[in-house]
Amino acid sequence: MARIVYGVHGYGRGHATRSLSVLPELRRLHEVLILAGGEAYAAIWPDLPVVRIPTLGYYYGPRGRRSNWQTFKRNLPAVLDLILRGPAFQMVLDAVRDFRPDVVISDAEPYTHRVARRLHVPRIGFDHFGVMAYCRPPLPWGDRLLSRRDVLVYKALMGQPQRVIVSSFYDAPPARPGVCVVGPMLRPQVLSVQPRPGAFLLVYLNNGVHQFTPRVEAALRGLECRVLVYGTQRQGSQGNLDFRPPSNLPFIEDLAGCRAVISTAGNQLVGEALHLGKPMLVMPEDCVEQRLNAAELERMGIGMRIAADAISAAAIRAFLAQEQRFAARIRQHQRDGRTEALAAVERFIAELTTRPGVGLPPQTAAVGG
Repeated sequence: MARIVYGVHGYGRGHATRSLSVLPELRRLHEVLILAGGEAYAAIWPDLPVVRIPTLGYYYGPRGRRSNWQTFKRNLPAVLDLILRGPAFQMVLDAVRDFRPDVVISDAEPYTHRVARRLHVPRIGFDHFGVMAYCRPPLPWGDRLLSRRDVLVYKALMGQPQRVIVSSFYDAPPARPGVCVVGPMLRPQVLSVQPRPGAFLLVYLNNGVHQFTPRVEAALRGLECRVLVYGTQRQGSQGNLDFRPPSNLPFIEDLAGCRAVISTAGNQLVGEALHLGKPMLVMPEDCVEQRLNAAELERMGIGMRIAADAISAAAIRAFLAQEQRFAARIRQHQRDGRTEALAAVERFIAELTTRPGVGLPPQTAAVGG
C-alpha cells in the first residue's frame, strides 16, 4: 500500500471526471489525499473527501473566445505565488508534507507538481495535455509553433514528472521512455449506465457564460427537437431548450439517453460519448489542444467539427443526417483506458518508490533547497 497525493486541476469538469474514473480503485488499494480547486472540487466532493486548493483558469473576451492577455493578467498573482512560494503554495506544501506521500499524481495541477518537486517526492503526470508535451500527435503545420509555446508554458508550470500517463481517445506515439498512452478514462457510473437511443440533443459547454453566444442559442432554437443544455448559468425550460445545472449522475443519464452531443472539444467528454455510442458535433475552443481533438474526431469519422461562429440550425441538421455513418465508425473505436491506466499507475509507483508498498525514507521527504 502506498500513500498517494492526487492533485486535480480545477478548470472545467474534464480533469475531475478523468480523476473520478480511477480514484475509487486507488482509494481501495492505497491511502489517498485528494487536492482540487474550482469546478474539480465541486465535482469531486459529493463522492469523495477532497481538500480545496487554489486553481488557475482561462479567461475570455467579449466574443466568447479565449483571451491570452486576460488569462495571463488574471492568473499572474497565482503564478507569482507558485514561483515565489507564497501563502497558497505554503498551504499546499503543508498539506502534502503532513500526509508524507510516497508519490504525487497530478492531473495538470501546478501546485501539487511544484510542491512535490520541492519535497523531492516522485511525480506521475496524468492528464490529456501530455499528448502534446510528451507524445508525437499529428499536428497540422499551422499549429506546430503555437503548440511549442503552449508546451513551454505547461512545462514551466508543471515541471518534468518522472513518469507520465496520457489519456487520449486517439493514438499518439510517446516521445520518450516513461510515458504511457491509454484510452479514454471512463467513470464507474459511465461504465454501468446503459446507452439508449434518444430524440433529444445534449449540449455541454465548459464555460457557457462566454460560449453560449446568441449565435449558438439561435442555432439550437431553430431545431425541431428538445435540447438539454449544460454549462450555462440558466435553469429551467425556455422553448425547446432545457437548461440543466452541473451534475454527475443526471448528466451521465442524459448523455446515455441523447441522440447526439454538441460541445466544445474536450478529450474527456469525447471519450465518454464514444463509449456510449453518441456522435459529436464539436466547436473547438481557440487553442491548439482542442483544435487537435476536433481534427482527430473528424478524421476517425465519429463526428464533425464546426467553428462556434459558424454554427447554425442547418449545420446541425446536416450533422444529424450523417449519424448512421458516425455510429458505424464509433463501434470501431470504443475503448476503456481505465484498466490500462490503473496498471500503469501501479507499475510506476513500484518503479518510483524505494521498495513496492514502502514509503520514502525520511530524508527524501524533507524540504529541498
